[in-house]
Amino acid sequence: MDDHDEPTDWDERFASGEYPRDPEPSPVLRSYEPSIPDGRALDLATGTGRNALFLAAAGYEVDALDASAEGLRIVRERAAERGVEDRIETVHADATEYDLPTERYDLVTVSFYHTLDRFTDLGESLTHGGHLFVEGHLRSAEPTPSGPSTDRYRFGANELLRAGLGLTVLHYDEATEERPDDRRRATARLLARRSHGSRQSYPARPDDR
Repeated sequence: MDDHDEPTDWDERFASGEYPRDPEPSPVLRSYEPSIPDGRALDLATGTGRNALFLAAAGYEVDALDASAEGLRIVRERAAERGVEDRIETVHADATEYDLPTERYDLVTVSFYHTLDRFTDLGESLTHGGHLFVEGHLRSAEPTPSGPSTDRYRFGANELLRAGLGLTVLHYDEATEERPDDRRRATARLLARRSHGSRQSYPARPDDR
């Protein structure tokens, strides 16, 4: 599906190999996925398929949405390599403008794409009982070379948590992790469910968080 055909800066980054071709999904998403019912998933700003391919391999029908045609080409190529191409539909669209359907997805994932202004739309795109997973860079008092060069596209302390309070929060953390080549990264991670009530069921806490 093509909403536009203009190349983006990300097309050049993906084509040059500057961005990983095969990034890993978040350990939090990977750990909680077995407790999330199967169904249809959306990976918003999928890039080269960080979450989309993992979810397709786990049995979800996945819409992988991104503004980069080159990134989506890599997603389709990787899906074919893994034998999950029949479970991924690539959507060429700008995540800031895309008209999200209501009550469509059992799981929505967003990794390292700053999307607070779309939080209400993301929540409404979930089925009742559907899950939302979001992770992103944090503003930090210590140097964190990985991620945006300015704070504009980083979450403030507890900002992501506050955004998710209209849903049932199942997991939230803010932490710093060491990465190769001293690419330290501060991140916030949220897993929440579209459900209501003072008495609910909750998944077991996985060992790998």
